Amino acid sequence: MLRRSQGRAAAVVVLAVSASLALTACVGKEKKPRLAYQERPVELLYNTGALRLDQRRWTEAVSYFQEVERQHPYSEWSRRSILMTAYAQYQANQYPAAIESADRFIQLYPGNPSVVYAYYLKAVCYFEQIVDVNRDQASSEQALVTLREIVQRYPTTEYAADARLKIDMVNDQLAGKEMAIGRYYLKQGQTLAAIGRFKAVVDKFQTTTHTPEALYRLVEAYLTLGLNGEAKANGAVLGYNFPGDPWYADAYRLLSDKGLQPAVEPKTPGAKQNYLDRMLGRKPAPPPPGEDVTPPADDRVSPESANPAALPKPKPKKEGWFSKLLGR
Repeated sequence: MLRRSQGRAAAVVVLAVSASLALTACVGKEKKPRLAYQERPVELLYNTGALRLDQRRWTEAVSYFQEVERQHPYSEWSRRSILMTAYAQYQANQYPAAIESADRFIQLYPGNPSVVYAYYLKAVCYFEQIVDVNRDQASSEQALVTLREIVQRYPTTEYAADARLKIDMVNDQLAGKEMAIGRYYLKQGQTLAAIGRFKAVVDKFQTTTHTPEALYRLVEAYLTLGLNGEAKANGAVLGYNFPGDPWYADAYRLLSDKGLQPAVEPKTPGAKQNYLDRMLGRKPAPPPPGEDVTPPADDRVSPESANPAALPKPKPKKEGWFSKLLGR
C-alpha cells in the first residue's frame, strides 16, 4: 500500500513538472504583444506611426501602421501603411519582415505607382545584408535579381538610376568572391579549378575592377600548366584593354621572362583603381515617396486633422556593410 502511494505521488510530481515546462515553453514562444485593440480614427493611428518614425522609434511605428491595416483594411491609409511598415522594419534591421511587407504590397497593388518603391526597398534590404567576399553571397545574388527587375520594369525612375549603381557594386562583390576562391585554388595547386573561377570573372563580370587581375591570374595559371599559347592570348587581351594597369605590367614581365613578350608594351602604370572610391559621396536612398495619401471622399478628415504627407520624412540609417564603406 505504501509503495502504491509513493508511486502515485511520484507520478503527480512528474506531471506537475511536465506541465510547468510546457507552460514555460509556451511563454518563451509567445510573440511580442501588439497594441491593445481600441478603435481609433484612422488619421490618428497613421499620424502617430509617422511621428514614431520621426522619433526613430521603429518598433512602435510598425505597431501603429499595422493597426491601421487591422482597423481600416480597405482604406487608402491601409495601402500606404504597408509601405511605411516595411520602411520602419528596414530601419529596425528587421530585413526579412521588411521584405515580406514589401512583397505583400507588390502582390496586393501591382499597378500602384508606389510599387516601384516596394521593389526598391526589397532590394535595399538584400543589399544591406551583403557580407565580405569570404562569406556566403546569397544576399548579393538576391539583391542583384531585384535590382535588375527595377531597371527592367521602371527604367526611367530615380530608383532605377540608383539600382544601376548598386548593380555595378553587387557585380563587383560577386566577382570578388570568384577571385577569392580562384586564388585559394591557385595556392593549393588546383590550377584547373582556379582557371575556371578566373574565366567566370572575365566572362560574367568583365566590367568590374577584378577583370585585370583575373586575366593576369589566367596568364599565371596557363604558364604553370605549360600552355604558353593560352597564356599569351590572355596577356594580349589584358594589354589591349588595360595597357596602363599594374596587372598588365606584371603579366608583361611574366611573359617576357618566358620568351613570350607581348606586342603591346605597358604604359606608365597608375594606382590600382578602387571601385568603391567612385561610389563615395553618393546620396543615400530616398525615404518613402511623398505620394498623395488623401483618402476617398467617405474617409476624408477635417482640415484641422494632421496631414500625414506633411510630416517630416525620416532619414535613412547609416548601417549595413556597404553603407559603412560608402560613408552613408
